[in-house]
Amino acid sequence: MLKYISLLARVMAVLGGLVLCALVVLTFVSVFGRGLNTLGHTGYIGGFGDWLIGTGVGPITGDFELLEAGVAFAIFAFLPITQLYGSHATVDIFTSALPRGTNKALMAFWEVVLTVAILLITARLYEGMMSKMQYGETTFLLQFPIWWAYALSLFGSVMACVVALYCAFARVAEAATGRRYMPHSEGASH
Repeated sequence: MLKYISLLARVMAVLGGLVLCALVVLTFVSVFGRGLNTLGHTGYIGGFGDWLIGTGVGPITGDFELLEAGVAFAIFAFLPITQLYGSHATVDIFTSALPRGTNKALMAFWEVVLTVAILLITARLYEGMMSKMQYGETTFLLQFPIWWAYALSLFGSVMACVVALYCAFARVAEAATGRRYMPHSEGASH
């Protein structure tokens, strides 16, 4: 089972990375176009400025709307791999001195709490998407339905739920049996 969960988490991370790369390119092109448009309007470069403006160079319309939707998806796309490898930041000032079994029980407890939180977020995201669909809300500039962004985020969130449920069961099983069901944790301790 770990093999499939790991594959799912990695595929989602790759999708999130591809979306972020596309958003970086989108932002660069939009800012560069905005800069060229501003340069053309300064009047300092004469006929070249008029030609530049005539080409239609400028910012990408709706870049902020696309960025907002893409980043929301990317956050949910990275959540499964973060969950699987226990890469959430932890503060273990007090727990580092506790016995190993107690720390395993604490890890299992917080894994279950985080899973419940992810399930709740997913449920609310679904309700939000249904509300946006019902009222037909669209973005201001591009006029694409807002529920599309919710649907992309919901997809990532559902994948995060699958991984989180596995992680919660695995951590509880590890605490109860002492066997390993999770990959090596890469958690960031502070």
